[in-house]
Amino acid sequence: MTVRLNCLLLSFLSLSLSAAHAADTILGVYIFSRHGDRTAKSTPPTNLTDLGYRQVYTSGSYFRDRYVSSNASSRIQGINPDVVRQSQLAVSAPQDTVLMNSAQGFLQGLYPPVGDRLGSEELRNRTVVQAPMNGYQLIPVQMVASGTVSEDSAWLQGASNCAQAAVSSNEYYESADYTELLASTGDFYKSLTPLVNATFSDDAISYKNAYTIFDLLNVATIHNASFPPSGIQFPSSTLSNLRTLADHHEYSLAFNASSSVRAISGSTLAAEIIQALNATITSSSPSSPKKAPKLNIQFGAYASFQSFFGLAGLTEANADFYGIPDYASSMVFELFTAGSTDPFPEPKDLQVRFLFRNGTASNGSQPISFPLFAQPRTELSWTDFAERMNAFAVGEQGEWCRVCGNSTGVCASTTSSSETQKQGSQDGSGSGGGVSKAVAGVIGAMVTLVVLLAVEAAILLLGGLRLVRKKRLMSDGGDGVAGVNGRKG
Repeated sequence: MTVRLNCLLLSFLSLSLSAAHAADTILGVYIFSRHGDRTAKSTPPTNLTDLGYRQVYTSGSYFRDRYVSSNASSRIQGINPDVVRQSQLAVSAPQDTVLMNSAQGFLQGLYPPVGDRLGSEELRNRTVVQAPMNGYQLIPVQMVASGTVSEDSAWLQGASNCAQAAVSSNEYYESADYTELLASTGDFYKSLTPLVNATFSDDAISYKNAYTIFDLLNVATIHNASFPPSGIQFPSSTLSNLRTLADHHEYSLAFNASSSVRAISGSTLAAEIIQALNATITSSSPSSPKKAPKLNIQFGAYASFQSFFGLAGLTEANADFYGIPDYASSMVFELFTAGSTDPFPEPKDLQVRFLFRNGTASNGSQPISFPLFAQPRTELSWTDFAERMNAFAVGEQGEWCRVCGNSTGVCASTTSSSETQKQGSQDGSGSGGGVSKAVAGVIGAMVTLVVLLAVEAAILLLGGLRLVRKKRLMSDGGDGVAGVNGRKG
């Protein structure tokens, strides 16, 4: 994503906003981050590089300085500054090597080793035990099935498991826009043949594979000291043109205003954000038996970024949002109040701020506030934010099955019930289910799992074998959105 804004203006705005935000009390935060630098998609399996590790670690360190440490600039109220309290933190990533390792690297910067003083305990027999690696902190990362092996997939909808989303994205290949670009860029892509023909066949070197061709060459410019080969010119303008074409290609696959299902990954992300921040609000009541995490962190692929950018109207705030976010980019949602927190504020007194950093976040490259939903304000009331997010959020299992047109596997038993709930809601007698990240995450995997289990059952039956252990996946629905009527988030 090319940054075209004036750097001096952004620095001034950043300082002004920091001063204005100093009086706010941060109550909860949701961070959605892209992975760090990795190897090329077209040469799987992809792996996080040392550069990528450094990028996400640096971002984690920045967010520690912003939200966690005892002298943080916008410290989350009540969060432990040094020794992590697991109940205050929720971290998730797909079952994907690059994304899971990125999450771990980020957490090492967010909660670094605590040293001998804090990283030790005294046993009953007076023996003092030191934690390994200078007090390295073990923080679990929830593994979600949504987005599984997404970094090994060249197809943007390859990890969504949503049938109608794939159909919608494929419609782009029949559009006039695609046909015109395929023809007009033909000679440009063919000129790259000597650079990519070891990976792509001649008929694959075209705009149809705009992202994977850009990705391969971009990785080469970062990591391959012998690139370009002797006698072949590869000016920076060529890479820039490749990126611009890849930006347009992938955004067209990720979002279309007339086909909302194309942005299903952004819709499920919206539901997860609402659920997490809502839990922070509802569990802050003195009567709540269990406190929800104050800081939620999720790692995901660029498709979710681009889908959300389109759904949230961010492209109207800045044209750069049409582009693919750089490695280690992050979207941040801050839940805050400008008033007293004793007692905990009512939902109507809470506000939400959206920030985005294209690339690694650091003290010299901080996230910047942008207005959501094509309106002028960078700060929205919680109720307004939740209502606008719920306009496109998809988090309830039955709704996901209906929107995606999936009717097998887990969707076989939910399609009819979700239609009944929908009709009841229209009559004023029903309500939608709560958002559940666990449900949203396992839907795609369960569709495939049912088929695999059927095959396994046949093998066991014919082979005379029997299973002696089994596990069952379970997930519960979330609460409704605090202070918002209508469909639950």
